[in-house]
Amino acid sequence: MAFTDEQIERYSRHIILKGFGTKGQKRLSAGSVLIVGAGGLGSPAALYLAAAGVGRIGIVDSDVVELSNLQRQIAHATSDIGAPKANSAAASMRAINPDIEVVTHRLFLDASNIADIFESYDFIIDGTDNFPTKFLVNDACVLLGKPFSHGGILRFSGQLMTYVPGEGPCYRCAFKEQPAPGAAPSCAQAGVIGAVAGVVGSLQAMEAIKYLAGIGELLTGKLLMYDALFGDFTELELPGREPKCAVCGDNPTITELKPENYDPVLCHI
Repeated sequence: MAFTDEQIERYSRHIILKGFGTKGQKRLSAGSVLIVGAGGLGSPAALYLAAAGVGRIGIVDSDVVELSNLQRQIAHATSDIGAPKANSAAASMRAINPDIEVVTHRLFLDASNIADIFESYDFIIDGTDNFPTKFLVNDACVLLGKPFSHGGILRFSGQLMTYVPGEGPCYRCAFKEQPAPGAAPSCAQAGVIGAVAGVVGSLQAMEAIKYLAGIGELLTGKLLMYDALFGDFTELELPGREPKCAVCGDNPTITELKPENYDPVLCHI
């Protein structure tokens, strides 16, 4: 594909970047990313991927914008209160970059629809904040052979890891099983600094950009943790793929997505 003069100017800081250049930008333009959740993590990821020129970006979210979201969910404005988050985020993305295609999926993601939605995207960003959906996203990506970035935030800290099929442990390998209901607080219960979501969501966008452009080293087999109070990043080496993992192990017991394995949880992401 040939870039227009306007696109060359828009992406000029990428194009002049050694190790990225026109080749990297063309790969972004030809790529696609699905963002699950247009909330604290999904918002910065969506805006940066739009600005970067990823050709097709999908947004999955069934929720509407509330006043309490605006402290961290920067894809939305006060005027968007009451509007569907998927639509609000899409409008912000198109305002940044009209070149890209934005696809909205205004629905609650579950075991019955996740495979059909994920199928047409190159990379998945998990911006959810509840464990049933995180395990569902992981299991769907493993079964479909899709790479994805996991992100999580709470209080003053955040974490992320990236799964690439055949290149390291999946989320279930690292975290085993879902915590019992109520065992782990949500952001709505414990709070979170909004800028932490910005840091982790931006890093998730960077993982998607690196994957699509074929540059750098992804966070496969690693858990990157961020402590905002002390400004510390800690990278932990994860054990390799767990042979007994229920979804990617040697003898998997999860070979299809069954609704009863993922308790539906409606939450504000």
